[in-house]
Amino acid sequence: MVGNTGGNMSSNTGGNAGGATDWRAIYRERLTSAEDAVRRIMPGNRVSIGHCAGEPAFLVDAMVANRESYRDVEITHMLPMGKSEYAQPGMEKHFRHVSQFVGAATRATVKAGHGDYVPCSFSRIPCQLDTTLAPDVAMVCVSPPDRHGYCSFGVSVDYTKRSAEVAPLVIAQINSRMPRTLGDCFIHVSDIDCAVEHDAPLHQLRPPKITDVERAIGENCARLINDGDCLQLGIGAIPDAVLLSLKGKRDLGVHSEMFSDGVAELAEAGVINNSRKNFNRGKMLATFLMGTQRLYDFVHDNPCVSMHPATYTNDPLIAGQNDNLVSINSCVQIDLLGQVCAEMVGGAQISAVGGQTDFIRAAQISRGGRSIIAFASTAAGGGISKIVPLLDEGAAVTTTRNDVEYVITEYGIANLRYRAVRDRARMLIGIAHPKFRGWLIDAYERRFQAPWPAGAAR
Repeated sequence: MVGNTGGNMSSNTGGNAGGATDWRAIYRERLTSAEDAVRRIMPGNRVSIGHCAGEPAFLVDAMVANRESYRDVEITHMLPMGKSEYAQPGMEKHFRHVSQFVGAATRATVKAGHGDYVPCSFSRIPCQLDTTLAPDVAMVCVSPPDRHGYCSFGVSVDYTKRSAEVAPLVIAQINSRMPRTLGDCFIHVSDIDCAVEHDAPLHQLRPPKITDVERAIGENCARLINDGDCLQLGIGAIPDAVLLSLKGKRDLGVHSEMFSDGVAELAEAGVINNSRKNFNRGKMLATFLMGTQRLYDFVHDNPCVSMHPATYTNDPLIAGQNDNLVSINSCVQIDLLGQVCAEMVGGAQISAVGGQTDFIRAAQISRGGRSIIAFASTAAGGGISKIVPLLDEGAAVTTTRNDVEYVITEYGIANLRYRAVRDRARMLIGIAHPKFRGWLIDAYERRFQAPWPAGAAR
């Protein structure tokens, strides 16, 4: 179990600390049961739920159990890791889900029209809570209060902190298993209306299996990463494979929307030490965290880890102040023009833009920055090429061809930056799976009304 010590608190906190009122008395007055807390949710309310591993699962379960008291309660949430029972069939008259990131548990309800998806870059999602998605209720999970009366949002600051700042009603699960992370990530007990003490392990994301394909992609990405670079990575086998390929590098830094166990491992090995960052030197920045208990133990009270809202970490003008920022993201498809779809399969929404466009633009701003789209060349067990003549009908363009730079598969690296459209098409075909290159060359010749260049590899 993660402990909860005192220590220094962030200078960026709000709340009502520093006055004569004893915060302990306020806290005792606001302690309640989950059942009583969720009874304060009214029909027609909009409820913002804490993100990802910071989801207050105990409160969500209590809300679902009280569903007969609700009509048309709107649930806004980014990536859910819990059961998401509010989005399951039979819940339609009680709840409607408005997703800011469609996950496995919520895809069906969005596809069926019982829920909605709101496209938005991660950096702007907290701003929705001031405007179109202003919550009536914020349900969050936080650490117990420190000796000053401040609770930490721990592994989920992102939009979760902003929801608690703007919602008229804040219901908090006080969980001693929540790491006490540092940074701009605190809430004072006087800003919590209902405090529900319930300890439970956080949702964990087990490390994915890394195949030879991901290992090759990781090695290709590592060729573009130099000692002293600052990294932004996402979730999954490819980011983990990249981290495995960086064990011989030195003095790396992190400014990312999130990180998981692989970053903690490299930090403990001294590969990541943030010593050469020119911006927030000595700190690795993130807005949320997702991994195993090892990660949660690593970040607890760790002064080298600084957690901030997504409006800070993901703002391209802020992240771009890091020199040599290397952004690594993935996609579902890329077409021969270099247009990237990272969130849809055909017309079906399967995820969201997340921070991809935020950090691609940050890398453009960064002095010495590089952005990478890295993915396996095929899907569906090798039956489908991810490099295609045209994006699927109905698919959205996540990252435009104007913003794409390096594209990496297990077959190599294509640098599309400042390249003519024919050149970029040829380069992309060159890193496609060999069994699909003939099909792509035929598409190239039809599209550009020109023969494949003599001598070019097929």
